[in-house]
Amino acid sequence: MDRTFAYPPDLAYAEGTEVHFTPEQETKVSQIATQAGTVPEQLVTNVVSRYLDEQARFLAAVERGLAAANRGEFVEEEEIDARLEAMFTT
Repeated sequence: MDRTFAYPPDLAYAEGTEVHFTPEQETKVSQIATQAGTVPEQLVTNVVSRYLDEQARFLAAVERGLAAANRGEFVEEEEIDARLEAMFTT
């Protein structure tokens, strides 16, 4: 499974994007796909999709945090310590 990943010049998504894996990576992907009961192509698609979703969630959280900081909404260190302590003692 020789795949190539290449962005077009304007970095837009192009149908038929390919990814090159090393033989070792191909073996790992195939093994994991088999264990998951799917094919390598679907496994890679699912992994990339989850990554992109998580990246979008992370960036949205960073934006919310920056907006809160810009509004002067901070949590003091003592409050953070108390929250962490409560998390680990419950």
